[in-house]
Formats: sequence, structure tokens, C-alpha cells
Amino acid sequence: MKFRDAIQSDLATIVEIYNSTVESRMVTADTTFVAVESRQSWFEEHSPEKRPLWMVEDDDKNIIGWVSFQSFYGRPAYDATAEISIYLHPLQRGKGYGKAVLQYCIDTAPSYKIKNLLGYIFAHNEPSLQLFIKLGFEEWGHLKNIAILDGIERSLKILGKRL
Repeated sequence: MKFRDAIQSDLATIVEIYNSTVESRMVTADTTFVAVESRQSWFEEHSPEKRPLWMVEDDDKNIIGWVSFQSFYGRPAYDATAEISIYLHPLQRGKGYGKAVLQYCIDTAPSYKIKNLLGYIFAHNEPSLQLFIKLGFEEWGHLKNIAILDGIERSLKILGKRL
């Protein structure tokens, strides 16, 4: 498994993988597919020096997924805290890649001066919650019934890990 900085030509693949999670109502609060153009400013917020956006590939350069660090709350006092997002290609899910990607991020985050990692995970997304908890994340927040997906109120958990 290899991690490389995402480049502009990766954005369509990033969006395709992201959109593959919309219909499950488990991963994202988006209820319709997003357009590549709508993710351009988000893409540009990432930088290899501070808040990377990585493409994850196998040894044959097949895309496994992508992962990003995003600044928390956008204020300088929170610079040591980052939200992590991991999205795997539909054909790569359930193969243990999520655990390997998350572990890599935990190991690498301090080199970006990150002391706290956050994961925002729907409370009904048990597989993701269990993955993060297995790697030492704890519940730092619970936002009860904050989202409505297909008429059903859903809660959001904030999982955190001090590095």
C-alpha cells in the first residue's frame, strides 16, 4: 500500500469514491451526489506540508481510496487538531485497508504537528465506530439527532485520539 499526494487530476476519482457512499446513508450527510466542481475549494484547502490529501494505491497503482486531514474549526488555536476522513473504493472495502490507512495516519500525523485526531462518524455506522475505537479513539462528543436522512433522525459521534 502506498500513499501519495493527490493531484488535480485525482479530484474526479475522489468525488466518485465519495459519491459511492451517499446512498448508504452511513458515511456522509450529503443526500445527493456532489459535483467535482463543488469540491474544488475543499481540494485546494489541503497541502502536502500541513493538511495532506492522499491517494492510497496498491503496488500496481490501483486506487484503494483516499484520506485527508482537515483543519478543525479554522482558528489558529486549533492548529494541532485535525479531522481525518477515509474513503475506500467500493471494491476495496472489507479487506482491512481501513485499519491500515487509519494506523498510517495515526503514525504520520505528528510529523504535521497534529496532536489530536478527530473522526466525525454517524452513531449508526458501527463498522467505522469499531474501527476507530479499536485503534484507540474515544468518544469525545455526541450530537444527538443532528441529521435527518430519509426522514430518520441520526446522531453524530465525535471520536478523538490524543497523539
